[in-house]
Amino acid sequence: MCGRYATSADEALLRETFELQQVLELPPASWNVAPTDHVPAVVERPDRETGVVVRKLVAPRWGLVPSWSKGPGGAPMINARVESIAEKPAFRRALATRRCLLPADGYYEWYETDLLTAKGKPVKQPFFIRPASGLLVMAGLYEFWKDPVTEEWLTSATIITTRATDRLGHIHDRMPMIIPPESWSAWLDPSLEDPQAARDLLSVTAADVLEAYAVSTAVNTVANNSPELVLPIEES
Repeated sequence: MCGRYATSADEALLRETFELQQVLELPPASWNVAPTDHVPAVVERPDRETGVVVRKLVAPRWGLVPSWSKGPGGAPMINARVESIAEKPAFRRALATRRCLLPADGYYEWYETDLLTAKGKPVKQPFFIRPASGLLVMAGLYEFWKDPVTEEWLTSATIITTRATDRLGHIHDRMPMIIPPESWSAWLDPSLEDPQAARDLLSVTAADVLEAYAVSTAVNTVANNSPELVLPIEES
């Protein structure tokens, strides 16, 4: 799974990278993004007045809340397994009509070491996993949910995950699905409404360009949030 990540790109970089036409909201930079935080997401949606498709940056809450659910209570659905997104009710509709790109610096995973804590549990070493250069652009889905009491809308998102490559599998068996630049437009295209056709776009991954290194256990505490969290242990 992907349960924590970092995203610190500024508006200028995001506008240039994704050729954005609108920036509706950009959350503050964070080096310790946790479930229920609001995160930057790139989407394409038709303009309400003209019908022209616009590529824009929005800030959904991390943890998908399907439109038919009772609400955002309970464990947030922060990840969606690529193997079942075309069939599961929680993700099938979003896969057909609401796909997004989730830009990040990289993400964290924890590896169980042979060391034991005072309570006899394995000590978990955090690793930061990132591209050798540029942004990590994760495949995501988003949804809209309307509060029946306040009638306010909540936009939420989830990260699509796949089996980790051999290079990263020793750290964790799952990893975010990465979308290369040449597939961004097809993935965002709102006219593509066939869930299986959308699922087929996820066959390409740039996982071979990722690097992983150990970082400080300070990232274990959500309250800690600074650029030092993503530095290799020897540099922090």
